[in-house]
Amino acid sequence: MSYADLRELQSALNTASDIAFALDAKPAPHEADQLLDALRRALAAASALGAGIGATGCSEHPRGPVDPLYGDTDDPLPPGWGRCLLCNDRRRRASAQRRGWR
Repeated sequence: MSYADLRELQSALNTASDIAFALDAKPAPHEADQLLDALRRALAAASALGAGIGATGCSEHPRGPVDPLYGDTDDPLPPGWGRCLLCNDRRRRASAQRRGWR
């Protein structure tokens, strides 16, 4: 979930609310279409919020690449490491620097 996704949802809901409260007893077809478009936009933004955890399971890189060694029985990852290739690469580099490799 990003701040932009949240702002998009809030904007779409505010727009839908404004349109709904401005409707008369018999809304014109174009007013109903505008309300429907705003509600679809809000639904799409809400769906984007729920898609925050991607294949990596990483909150920092939810749509990042999955480490090809994740689940490998021949060359397993150290305990506590996840599926995120970017985070695991950072751990590998930090470990190499601690050992004095460059």
